[in-house]
Amino acid sequence: MSDMLEVRGLSASYGGKRILENVSLAVRSAEIVTVVGHNGAGKSTLLKSVFNLIPWRSGEIRLQGRDLLGLAPERILAAGIAYVPQHRSVFPGLTVDENLRMGGFLLRDKALLASRIGNLRQLFPVLAERAGQLAGTLSGGEQRMLEIARALLMDPRLVMLDEPSIGLAPRMVDAVFATVRLLREQGKSVLMVEQNVRKALAASDRAYVMELGEIRLEDAAPALIDDPRVARLYLGRR
Repeated sequence: MSDMLEVRGLSASYGGKRILENVSLAVRSAEIVTVVGHNGAGKSTLLKSVFNLIPWRSGEIRLQGRDLLGLAPERILAAGIAYVPQHRSVFPGLTVDENLRMGGFLLRDKALLASRIGNLRQLFPVLAERAGQLAGTLSGGEQRMLEIARALLMDPRLVMLDEPSIGLAPRMVDAVFATVRLLREQGKSVLMVEQNVRKALAASDRAYVMELGEIRLEDAAPALIDDPRVARLYLGRR
């Protein structure tokens, strides 16, 4: 299986503080990879660095061999990476459909945009039911679904999700992870940062453990669930 995303020797800092130190990881085609670790480990900074939202970076970031390090975020999106940030990013005063159209702002072909929105309505029936509803009136889980759907408008090859289950009711947490698995079924690669370690590892193919801006462990996700170091640090087992 070929690498979709390859990160080599990535270091990053802002505010004069080094956050990432020599981080290397890979995401293969149609694979779900999760990065876990305590708050402040550098997980969110990793995703922001890939999407060029961090002031200083060095190293290599490649999407199917193409160097992305110097590209602006909108060019990274056009190249095939979508990023869903941790904090809610819907436009609350716009309808669900209007929010979806905002995700296709780089598309000049209106017929293609309409076709992709139609496909997303089939993929996310709850959004089709609420097409005319203001996004700000949706539940937290529904807003997260809308954010993920909107990220798919550009038909990315890789979707990066920062804490997709944060603040959600248990039922919606399960729905979000089901959506993540659905992305893989659609042929997308997923790079996910998540605090719900148990559910994230259960939904993933491989995982990395970060501590203090460095990768400490890498393995198949089921192996990390049973790894005593991960169990002790992140799963509450003794």
